[in-house]
Amino acid sequence: MRSTYRVEIHWREPHLDGRVAQLLRRAAQWVRVPVRQAAVVDLYFLRGALSPEEVERIAQELLADPVCQRPQWRRLEAEEPPPPPDGRWVVEVMLHPGVADPVAERLLEGAARIGIRGLEAAATGTRYELWGDLTRDQVVALAEGLLHNPVIQTYALGELAPNLEVAARPSDEVEVIPLRGMGPSQLLALSRERVLALSLEEMEAVQEHYAALGRDPTDVELETLAQTWSEHCAHKTFKARIHYTWAGGLPRHLPDGTLGPPAGEEEVDGLLATYIRRATDEAARPWVRSAFVDNAGIVALDEEWDLSFKVETHNHPSALEPFGGANTGVGGVVRDILGVSARPIANTDVLCFGPRDLPDEDLPPGVLHPRRVEGGVVAGIEDYGNKMGIPTVNGAILYDRGYVGNPLVFCGCVGLAPRDAHPRQVEPGDLVVVLGGRTGRDGLHGATFSSTALAHDTGQTVGSVVQIGDPIVEKAVMEAILRARDEGLYHAITDCGAGGFSSAVGEMAREVGAEVELHHVPLKYPGLRPWEIWLSEAQERMVLAVPPANLERLQAICRGLDVELTVLGRFTGDRRLTVRHRGRVVADLEMDFLHGGLPRKRLEAHWQPPAHPKPALPDAPDLGATLLRLLARPETASKEPVIRRYDHEVQGGTVVKPLVGPGEGPSDGVVLKPLGTKEGRGLALGCGINPWVGLLDPYAMAWAAVDEAMRNVVALGADPDQVALLDNFCWGDPNLPDRLGGLVRAAQGCYDAARAFGAPFISGKDSLHNEFGDPEGRRTPVPPTLLISALGIVPDVRRAVTADLKRPGHLIYAVGLTRRDLGGSAWFRSLGALGDEPPRPCRESPRLMRALHRAMRQGWVRACHDCSEGGLGVAAAEMALAGGWGAALDLRNLPRDAGVDRDDVALFSESLGRFLVEVPRERQREFEAAFHAEGLPIGLLGTVQEAPMLAIVGLAGREVLRLPLADIRRAWRGEDA
Repeated sequence: MRSTYRVEIHWREPHLDGRVAQLLRRAAQWVRVPVRQAAVVDLYFLRGALSPEEVERIAQELLADPVCQRPQWRRLEAEEPPPPPDGRWVVEVMLHPGVADPVAERLLEGAARIGIRGLEAAATGTRYELWGDLTRDQVVALAEGLLHNPVIQTYALGELAPNLEVAARPSDEVEVIPLRGMGPSQLLALSRERVLALSLEEMEAVQEHYAALGRDPTDVELETLAQTWSEHCAHKTFKARIHYTWAGGLPRHLPDGTLGPPAGEEEVDGLLATYIRRATDEAARPWVRSAFVDNAGIVALDEEWDLSFKVETHNHPSALEPFGGANTGVGGVVRDILGVSARPIANTDVLCFGPRDLPDEDLPPGVLHPRRVEGGVVAGIEDYGNKMGIPTVNGAILYDRGYVGNPLVFCGCVGLAPRDAHPRQVEPGDLVVVLGGRTGRDGLHGATFSSTALAHDTGQTVGSVVQIGDPIVEKAVMEAILRARDEGLYHAITDCGAGGFSSAVGEMAREVGAEVELHHVPLKYPGLRPWEIWLSEAQERMVLAVPPANLERLQAICRGLDVELTVLGRFTGDRRLTVRHRGRVVADLEMDFLHGGLPRKRLEAHWQPPAHPKPALPDAPDLGATLLRLLARPETASKEPVIRRYDHEVQGGTVVKPLVGPGEGPSDGVVLKPLGTKEGRGLALGCGINPWVGLLDPYAMAWAAVDEAMRNVVALGADPDQVALLDNFCWGDPNLPDRLGGLVRAAQGCYDAARAFGAPFISGKDSLHNEFGDPEGRRTPVPPTLLISALGIVPDVRRAVTADLKRPGHLIYAVGLTRRDLGGSAWFRSLGALGDEPPRPCRESPRLMRALHRAMRQGWVRACHDCSEGGLGVAAAEMALAGGWGAALDLRNLPRDAGVDRDDVALFSESLGRFLVEVPRERQREFEAAFHAEGLPIGLLGTVQEAPMLAIVGLAGREVLRLPLADIRRAWRGEDA
């Protein structure tokens, strides 16, 4: 007889459960509810023809840790729920029906493995038992503000009844959309209602196409066109023709050494072609193996191995459901690396949140508090990377009010593959094969949703875009793909990302055509309509083009790894996309129209510099207090609590780690030596990002981001002539001329800076429409945000350099010129203003970095740290706390221009192209000669000291700062004195 059982897993000593301490802390700090004590109970619901003995086996062998947990269970049909426990409140939380439940799926597999065949369905939940002098309103506030997310979960005070059924609608329902009879307003209304994110011109193009065919489109066809033409997939803004005008701002520093005009107008024939891809073409680096073609950019590590790199954003989903959004962001970028037939060897993450201390009354309606967003995002990244065995090694965390309604989550992944191991050519007759997870409604409209702005009610209107990841499945898929790659079993591969099968099959079949039978698609549950099956962005799925002769061997590999494999159809050669469901044609699209029918956008852009006041500078600044304040700022302060949650050692290839030296100070980036590759050679990863400069001038921001990313990897030992760049733009609505004007400025800065360094862009991503709309209709964009990621080749990892000071008596040099570059700086922001002059481009940076790299190759450099957030002062403090040694510096020897006439300006300027470098005394002459021979600015600032003290002599020759390392460390770590 089929029954439903409720299994509870209790901790024998609830206070030993780490979740309890976190709940108590967050209840007090986030929701301000005084919970005295708590217990967290894992819930499992089992349905099937199970005997009591089998339920007990499942509970004991699969669900409970016998050392610290005890199970209890009951059959729901036979037993009444126990009365509410005295003196405590109970909150139970479960996923909404239809939301992916990876733990339940693993439970079904586990039961089968221990020989229990009667388990038919499972679900999971969490029970919170709360003690304290609490009112019902307080418990509700706790449930809604901390314990559940309404986008994916439901809750109850007391016991929840499980819903192990998914409501099934007729799964063969296909709607014909009466497009031909619609007027402009009806077309736009249809686009909004179906979350198509298509403009009137684009809707009319679809209408005209079907009018010429003499029929209306099916919902499958219309949804396919919408995702293929979405901003997310088609990059319409970066390919648009733009009429651009500008008046003022920093003049362009052009590659020929001249300056651009202060005002004017021009026609831009696509941002991607004119600036980003052009920089790569003109750099013409022979070690670039693939750029802007595949799922990820590819460069040569050596003559035997290639490296791939991709950074994606998962912003909108992370705003709605932080854990799931970030979790699947990592999963998606890992699949991008699998999509170029590479093994993932490292992850990166750069995160932008609202302030942790944002007052509750300042939180817009419908928005999760930044504390909750950050906690969920970090947990989601940890969950996916750690479970897949991929080290998370590099990143940054920024805080600004501009990210309250629209957090940004950048997820990156690096892969390693043998040279020429990635096949790309689909052949007619190849089978369309899908590997991995099953398909559900999760992730629907992800591509089109990410092409629109967020609003206060987005979670209620398009909650289905949130996906739930299952890294265990993706781990098995990864191993299957790598074995298939090594045996040459497929002709092409791509991932199921935005748009699901419609995007994956549609792109792979672009030159040949394909026919697919949706009835073959494995489903998580019944009731999906054909368009939902076709468009679902359910996770952990890859699509391969497999020659029929290789299918049996691929099936054997997948069986051995418990990876589900399904043949969906074949690639045809007729250049049509034909989709069937139970034999009935539900979509018939010409590839020429699907990929070539999108009208090219024509946009207007205008730029003029905004007005931002300068702060009033103190007459007699306390430089020690200022430095401690800068070290304690959230952007600068230690990220160790986050770093330690990520496994950055797994795979055994991390040479320079995120924290360095005996004091575990911040590193500029990381150095990796992939296992199995040639001795010595490795790679460095770093990044550059500064949205506060973007608020002043996006052109200056782009230069600053490229310069910082280059500095990060060169400081570690990377060759500046073997650095590849990735660009990730997060912007507001590009249809507004002022927003687009800033985007044009940023793209120009990318081109000019990349050309100066000779560094090619190999991949990138634009995430536009990052705006939040409040109930009154006001829309606020995120700060203009550009992330530049850098991958540099380290010729010999044994010469890699870290930032921690190494030995008393060594010399400390300032490399690069300090100017009065304070606009957008951490110092100015700490004084309550941005300033009006952004940091200027540094044309000397490429030559400085080449000279510094040559010195590193000679072994003359013992420590190196770039000067960025907080300037030279923060860089010196970080080097000292990392190494555990003091430093004595004299600003009179600082290379500077005439504008640097104050000690605070000298210490906290954020001029580009600068490093602090530790050099042994016996190498002083060679080191100085290497820079002087080329007329490059360096200055001997001082020495490493045995006494744990940072002492600085100012421009007037008197000591202006003296701080014990203990004070520096406490400020940086956020510890009380």
